[in-house]
Amino acid sequence: MDPGKTEYEPQDRKLHDSDVYFEEYYYYAQKTRVLELEDNFQDEKKTLTDVLLHRQSHKPHDESDPAEIPSINIAKQSNRLEISDEEWINASRLMRSATWGACFYLITTDILGPYGVGFAMGTLGWGPGIALYTVFGFMAGYSGYLIWKCFMGLDSYEFPCRNYGDLGLRIFGPVMRHIINVLQALALLLILGQVTIQNGQGLSQVSKFRLCYAVCVVLFVIAGFLIGQIRTLRNYGWLANAAVFLNLLVIFITMGVIAHSPPNFAISVLGSAGSAVDPDSITPDENGIYPPIVHYNGLPDPSSVVGSVSGLMSGVLAYGGAQLFVEFMAEMRRPRDFVKAMWGAQFFIYAVYMIYGCYVYHFQGQYSYQVSYQGVSVYGWQTVGNMLAVLSGLIAAGLYGNIGVKVLYNNVLMDLLNAPPLTTRLGKFLWIALVPIYWSIAFVVAAAIPDYIGFVTVISAATLIQFTYTFPPMLALGYNLKLKAMKGSDGDGFDPTTGTVIRRDTGLRRWIRAFFSGGLFNVLMNISHVLYTGGALATSALGMYAAIEGLITAFKNPQVNAFSCTSPLDLSAAG
Repeated sequence: MDPGKTEYEPQDRKLHDSDVYFEEYYYYAQKTRVLELEDNFQDEKKTLTDVLLHRQSHKPHDESDPAEIPSINIAKQSNRLEISDEEWINASRLMRSATWGACFYLITTDILGPYGVGFAMGTLGWGPGIALYTVFGFMAGYSGYLIWKCFMGLDSYEFPCRNYGDLGLRIFGPVMRHIINVLQALALLLILGQVTIQNGQGLSQVSKFRLCYAVCVVLFVIAGFLIGQIRTLRNYGWLANAAVFLNLLVIFITMGVIAHSPPNFAISVLGSAGSAVDPDSITPDENGIYPPIVHYNGLPDPSSVVGSVSGLMSGVLAYGGAQLFVEFMAEMRRPRDFVKAMWGAQFFIYAVYMIYGCYVYHFQGQYSYQVSYQGVSVYGWQTVGNMLAVLSGLIAAGLYGNIGVKVLYNNVLMDLLNAPPLTTRLGKFLWIALVPIYWSIAFVVAAAIPDYIGFVTVISAATLIQFTYTFPPMLALGYNLKLKAMKGSDGDGFDPTTGTVIRRDTGLRRWIRAFFSGGLFNVLMNISHVLYTGGALATSALGMYAAIEGLITAFKNPQVNAFSCTSPLDLSAAG
């Protein structure tokens, strides 16, 4: 028997206390799920039109009121002793105000990025491209379901689960929490940098390269300083709504234009599918005539590992939004509704990817550019696409910055430096100061890398694939083993009257018993999650290989970076 004394109330605990047992987290999570059902949340009855237009039928009565939230520094354990049980629970509940409709838009804003799908199709061919985007899309949805399942079993008003790292702590311990937090902070920083560089290129293209490229990027960053001041995801709902429709508008415009105009042949050497897998397919002859558009049913060049894997990693990036799912659920009034928003968003995103990606590849073939609206040959429509994409990109970048700053604030400033909550006056001032610092760091890191395609591959292979495809089955396996180990032994669990956790057995024997308990289906699910995790790690390793090889080539023949006045899209510089 392995008893663990838990003689304190939840508010008496340290933040991210490794001495809190799984059984205690699970007990309070079940209690919270019951309260969520019993509470008179008066959940809105939304029609499809309400969701699409982001309508609120009424102001929810549990909307956060700053006057009701304790303003003391809860990072200090001595301060939390002053909070009663009821105040502690209510403070947690009042911080949750987002609806599932808002969450649908947040997920779609975060994930929806169809502009590289045509490029990926061009590097993979029809068959592999459609198959991989379909498999990755379904598995991304399944991973989101696994994250939701773990969240529902471990989050509570007493022990709120604020970010992805909290799941790692509660299932595998503090080391896993630190690994996840470091990777998540890195991923958000890199994605923010990637969006900044992409839209800086767009602004330079709009100015016909008369405006210094570095200035274009800096202008986008300055705009990010302003939009980054939005602190709560609930308040981000309207912007997320606008971003989705802006993206759809860009999609419809580019589809209409590329059907009636040739590809942007001139810039194909700078980042088209042909440049990645077969440069000869985009090289003009001695008369300046470009090769005709071609399509491939299979891989264009099976020997081009770097090119094909770059397309593969673009598919990973396309669905790489699971890293924010815990943060979204943490601010929802009814996190049980998240799975509804998530699956709805995933199916919508998959449909857009398939329709748009296949359309672009059909009309542009090997000339499909890595950012599709920049591959439009008509300058006027190219400009319209760039400016609309800059607006939607700014909103998406603001979302990444929002979560990134929260990860930094909750896990460094509050946890290590005892910073006050964001709801306090000082916390709000710290947020105002952190936003420009965070955006500036993202700009410097991304601007130093001269290879955009390689940069995207690095982001996907090193970080995003872990959050969407590696960590979810790993966490689900650990969660299921601990749950089966507890439920499969008579008397195991948490006793709130004595504050005691009881375990009848320990060590390897306990985990073997848990792995093979629960019937054949449960055992098969455990095995499938082991295989899923291993496959994701192998794909990550392959992606890192391709990224390293691509970057080695890029640094031998460096393109211009964002510290220069010369745009990477400027053909005079490229030639």
